[in-house]
Formats: sequence, structure tokens, C-alpha cells
Amino acid sequence: MSTTDSRSPGASGDANPASTGLVGQGRGPAGWDHLFGEEHHALRRSIRDWVTRELRPHVQAWEDAEWVPSSVFRRLGETGFAATPYPVELGGQGGDHLTDAIWTEEIARSGSGGLAAALSAPTTIATPPILKFGTPEQQERWVPPVLRGERVAALAITEPGTGSDVAGILTRAERVEGGFRVNGEKCFITGGVRAQHYVTAVRTTQDGGHDGISFLVVERGPEPEGAEDDPALLGADRGDGISASPIEKLGWHASDTALVSFQDVFVPEDHLLGELHGGFKLIMANFGWERLSMALGAVAGMDLAFEQTCAYVAQRRAFGRRIADFQGTRWALAEIGMEIEAARSLTYETLRRHVAGEQVIREVSMAKLQTQRTAVDVIDRCLQLHGGAGYTKEQGLERAWRDARLGPIGGGTDEIMKDVIGRLMGC
Repeated sequence: MSTTDSRSPGASGDANPASTGLVGQGRGPAGWDHLFGEEHHALRRSIRDWVTRELRPHVQAWEDAEWVPSSVFRRLGETGFAATPYPVELGGQGGDHLTDAIWTEEIARSGSGGLAAALSAPTTIATPPILKFGTPEQQERWVPPVLRGERVAALAITEPGTGSDVAGILTRAERVEGGFRVNGEKCFITGGVRAQHYVTAVRTTQDGGHDGISFLVVERGPEPEGAEDDPALLGADRGDGISASPIEKLGWHASDTALVSFQDVFVPEDHLLGELHGGFKLIMANFGWERLSMALGAVAGMDLAFEQTCAYVAQRRAFGRRIADFQGTRWALAEIGMEIEAARSLTYETLRRHVAGEQVIREVSMAKLQTQRTAVDVIDRCLQLHGGAGYTKEQGLERAWRDARLGPIGGGTDEIMKDVIGRLMGC
């Protein structure tokens, strides 16, 4: 494991936060500081310090290995950063969506979309359905171990033939004595190789459509001896009928995105989450915060790329001048900064209204749509301002660009977002 982060000036590091409007180290962006209290600012500073010290020096090693060590999950559990919005009685911090937003933003500043996804998915998308729809017994069984980093949970909805068409899932759970028998495949499952349990959407009726979907918590058998950080051993069938294999991807290399197969897997009756045939509402309930989190992470990722670029053009010289002194550079930076602030304003206003309890499905869809495409474009232009250096691994921008490209696809494609927005506009 690498313990150093070699970089040229401005490469992948934290530049002066003032370059993107941050007020002081670890405070909220200028103009939105009113959203956050002092406890939020303190939390931001703590997370940023932890990410800088304990994660960023190892990012390239984990990207190359396409794996984040299990010890990192346990260390995260000790900090409690990913558990901030969960109730204290379940091992959380008793925080709110603002604390969760801060975690999402600061982990995005790790510079690795795969690392951010690996560490966030268990608490951001996989465990919330258990918290919201599970019985007290189910919550006590499956939530605290994930918050402590002792177990990894994965949300298993997407299938090879369905994608955004969640009503078309084919993984079937048939009633048997004492529970269900599950057969089918799930794909693009974040954390799917290392997960100890899957919050899984299954079809529990013969009919298609929304009404025949249920959710089951599908647990894996005990890990083989010495398998903790061996993807091949962790993914192999342990006699439970479940196998998982990593998917090679353009970006998010540090995240073990998996194809998961269920072959005659027995799931006990008490693993049913929520109502039988009532799983579609669980899916819909999860989408709102997942998409808003993606918007928050994209804005933070743009901030990081912009800060790095401002630092780079300020010290890089060509034709006897700093790159920053060329009018074309200043115009490019002005356009990038403007686009980031527009994305931030839409995202933060949506966050504010969401925290206030308003119905913001349309606004969340807008924020998700706008930020993901903007991030790809902004990071591409930041890479361009680095010239040939931007194309190298050392700067980290080629990774940022690859990671950002998932945004317009994951969590609901651009096309789905446009359809949702259009329908809610009455079109």
C-alpha cells in the first residue's frame, strides 16, 4: 500500500478553499453558509481532515488494486462520519440530512469516485430502506453492524435486462415453507463482491409491473478463512447459492461493482422488508436522496478539480508568462466557476427545501440532471487547461473525468430525469 501522495504543485491537493468561494477552512460555500450551524462546520472540518490524512494518500494504490481494504470500512465505522443521520440508539449520531450532505461532499473530495461510492453506498443507499421500512428487530440486526464498518450492505435492484426499468425486474422469489426461494441476477451492484447482505428487489407475483415487487434482505454465508480482502474468495459461492463477480468499468475503479447471481437461495420469512408486493414504493423512496447525494457529490468534485486547476495555471509558465495571465485562461476559468456556482445554487436550494420537508421530486431530478453533465464538461475543461499533464495519472484529472462520466447514467439516466421533469411540469 502506498503511503505517499506524490504530486506536482496543484495536483489533486486541497488548494486555497477561497478559490471556489469556500469561507475559511471547512466552512460552507459563500452565500449558503446560513444552511449550516457551527456543529456542521466542525463536522466538515473533521471529515475533511480525515479524508486528507487517511484516504487521499492511498487513493492511487486502491484504484490500481480495484479494491478498498476492509480495514478502511472499520476505521470509517470508528469515526462515525457515515453514520451521522442515523438514530443514536442504532449506533448513529442522531444528525440530519445536512450532516449527511456534508459527508457526501467531503468524501467526494477524496478524488476517487470509486472510493466515495464504496464507503458511502452501504449507509447512503443500502441501509436507509431498512431504517425506513424495517421492523425494530430488523433494524437492530442489520443497521448497527454496517454503521460500525463490520458488515457491508449492498442495494440490489438493477438487472442485466432492465436498467432504469425497475418495474421490469425478473429476479423471482417463490414462496416455500418458512420463507422464499430466490433465483435471478443483479448487475452494477456497488459493493456487490464484498457485501455480507443485499437489500434485494424481487418479483413475488407472476404478473409484471409495479405491484408484484417485494424487498428481501438476502444474507451471505460465513466468509471463507482468509477471504477478507480476496475478491475471488469473497465472491465465490459459499454453498448459499450466491456468487458475485467484479465488472470491469471505465471509472470508479476502487469500487467493487458486481454481477450477483442468486441460484435457489433460501431467504427466511422474517427477511421480508416492508409489505409483501409493496417494494416499488421502497425503490421510489430511496431514489430522492440518492439522486440529491449524486448532485452534492458532483458539485464537490467540480470544486476539487477547479481548485486544482486554479493552482496549476497560477504556477505553470509558458511563453514567459503564467498560464493564468492569458486572457483565454481567465475567460475559461470564469465560465467554469460560473457553471459550478449555478450547479451549487440549484443543488443547495433543493437541499434546503428537502430539509424543510417540501416535496421536491422535480427539483431533485433537475439537480441530478444538471450537475452530472456539468461535472463531465467542467472536469474535461479543467483537464484541458493542464495540457498534456492533465492526461497523466499524476494529476488525477483523467480519473476524475472517467469517474464523472457515470453520473449521467447511474441513479437514473439523463433521459429518465428529463422524462420525470417533463411529466411533473405537466408536459
